[in-house]
Amino acid sequence: MNMESRIERLRTLLSERELDAVLVTKEVNLHYFSGFRGDSTVLIVTADHLTLVTDSRYTEQAAEEASAFEVVEQTEGLYQKAAALLKEYRVKTVGFEGNVLTYSAYMQLKELLAGIAFETALNLDVLRQVKDADEIACIRRACEIADAAFAHIVTYIRPGMTERAVAAEMEDYMRRMGSERPAFRTILASGVRGSLPHGTATDKEIALGELVTMDFGAVYRGYHSDITRTICVGHADERQKECYDAVLTAQKTALTAIRPGVTGVTVDEVARDVLRARNLNQYFGHGLGHSLGLEIHEEPRLSKFGKDMLRANMLITDEPGVYIPGWGGIRIEDTVLVMATGSEALTHAPKEFIEICI
Repeated sequence: MNMESRIERLRTLLSERELDAVLVTKEVNLHYFSGFRGDSTVLIVTADHLTLVTDSRYTEQAAEEASAFEVVEQTEGLYQKAAALLKEYRVKTVGFEGNVLTYSAYMQLKELLAGIAFETALNLDVLRQVKDADEIACIRRACEIADAAFAHIVTYIRPGMTERAVAAEMEDYMRRMGSERPAFRTILASGVRGSLPHGTATDKEIALGELVTMDFGAVYRGYHSDITRTICVGHADERQKECYDAVLTAQKTALTAIRPGVTGVTVDEVARDVLRARNLNQYFGHGLGHSLGLEIHEEPRLSKFGKDMLRANMLITDEPGVYIPGWGGIRIEDTVLVMATGSEALTHAPKEFIEICI
């Protein structure tokens, strides 16, 4: 991890906002700026100090993982110790993560920091939008694990199995392949349940001739992958094939539109145009995609609200879907790397329509 570059960008932000210090409290940002992977911790970053405040459960781990930071053990309370250090550093203005810090924590810190201006909310997540080489390598590996899980599950799934059993097998396989945990609660919806975009696995048995949508991902060294594939257990009928072809065409067309300099609105509309031509756009209710990295959902987004421009080395998902109540649904998704002149899908599981015929 290139921690020096990350800290330099954070310090540049402090200078731009005319702040002497920032308190980093979001767990994934603790990891991003220090390398430490734990909770109950605060980072203090100033022009002259890099301090990690934690308790005795994490001091040894923090010393190993956050070598650029001075590790300070607190015994009287996390915020109390952080406030005492900020006063010791003689700072006058301190920023905080406004999208994370609770109101009660903010009020506690404001009282503890009496005499220090504690009024500037920052969104440090934006500093994580463009990924470095180490991050991209981790996400590639998380994608490889997810691809392997799909290759396994199409040899495993059979009519009569429950959604929950199939999801459990997929998650267990990813763990055996090196995933720390599922990237999110695995979505596995069969038959009419496929019309639920976030239909997590149930005890419903998968019947012959049903579509099965599987949305899942792995986590490797803290970084996420995200992939969706829809298959048919048995022979598909003509409507299933037609809808699948429409979604696949939308997904592939959007993939060709992902490149630096375009907005999320533009790419989202490319996919919708394809579905609109097939009279299916009314069944596509969510945005086309989202960024991902240390979190499964990050900014920017591919949606009608996605006005931010894509930049090289961002990661984004491309996941159009069709969800028809009383019939079912189809979604196809890749994790995509924005390249200097285009894009590269990092998930490579086959997207041609698979029929599991025994």
